[in-house]
Amino acid sequence: MKDARIDRRLFLRGIGGVTAGVAATTVLSGCGTGTSRSVAGSGGKSSKTLVVRDSGGTYGDANKKAIYDAFTKETGIRIEVVNIQYAQMLAQVQQGRPQFDVIDDSMSDFLRFKKAGATQDLDYDRLKNFKNAGIAKTLVTSNALGKNYWASVMAYRTDVWGGKKPSSWTDFWDTKAFPGSRALQGLDADRPVLEFALLADGVPLDKLYPLDLDRAFKSLDNIKGSIKKYWDTGALPGVLLGRKEVVATDVWHGRLDALIKQGSPLAYQWNGARRQSNALGIPKGAANLDAAYQLIDFALRPDVQANYAELYPMAPSVPAAYKKLSPTTAANLGSSPEHLKTGFDMDVEWWAENQEAVAKRWQEWTHA
Repeated sequence: MKDARIDRRLFLRGIGGVTAGVAATTVLSGCGTGTSRSVAGSGGKSSKTLVVRDSGGTYGDANKKAIYDAFTKETGIRIEVVNIQYAQMLAQVQQGRPQFDVIDDSMSDFLRFKKAGATQDLDYDRLKNFKNAGIAKTLVTSNALGKNYWASVMAYRTDVWGGKKPSSWTDFWDTKAFPGSRALQGLDADRPVLEFALLADGVPLDKLYPLDLDRAFKSLDNIKGSIKKYWDTGALPGVLLGRKEVVATDVWHGRLDALIKQGSPLAYQWNGARRQSNALGIPKGAANLDAAYQLIDFALRPDVQANYAELYPMAPSVPAAYKKLSPTTAANLGSSPEHLKTGFDMDVEWWAENQEAVAKRWQEWTHA
């Protein structure tokens, strides 16, 4: 099973390229290497430099435009960005010299940070925008606060079933009513989509966890003969659909947006979407604690969350952001009021405890 760091890297690569994974520090704004934490101030504003870790690529570009630049303009605190990954972050913290003040990473990685004692418990009293933000309880932990969602959803060709549209994972599994080859996410891309197999077998959204592995793999048996490919990169579902090699697949939401805008006969189906989230937290030993809290609080503003979502297809964690989004953008995000009701948050704790057992069983099942 790939760890959360690899999962996130692949997801971002799938949407549009990512610079994550480089061992060396990459500065996307500001100057220096991340070891210098102060610059000449101006206008009476703070002269600090805050170092933020994010995954880079188009995700990092959206962070810069929607969050970092606006934060600097308001506070005078300059932002430097590093794209280091989990192992390097953990090593720096354990050495007592973290070269970053804020972590933007998956909830899965924050769970690992917590177990390793590498992040600070957040003082929510210092986040004034959190009090009335209405952020889901699943995105509020002792060491991390959910920033935005991404989702795995169904995608299908709109020109193959005479106008019929699949409306659930049960339809995806129904190869008589909706004939044609399928694709599903493989182990090399992310955690297997066992939840979709259970939903197809009639398990309610609120009864998914703990996952019934026997039932999930029995359900997968029912569609195994129609699965042409277990995809391993975010680009592949769009390729398979575009070539008509498959008529339906699961996909990381956002990955088909460009193809759809170009006129490809493709569509998403949101019922049963599996949501995951990125969060913000602070490493132990952070040099600029006050500024770190300022940035996290800034990122919770509804207008900032909306600006981010307009730039990048990840959904706000703050519901009020939807009042500031264009209707077109809002309808295509995983945390919209409608999609929140029809999807579910992946239980990262269950997966952390069971991912090795699932990986072993998945390998045996796919090679049987």
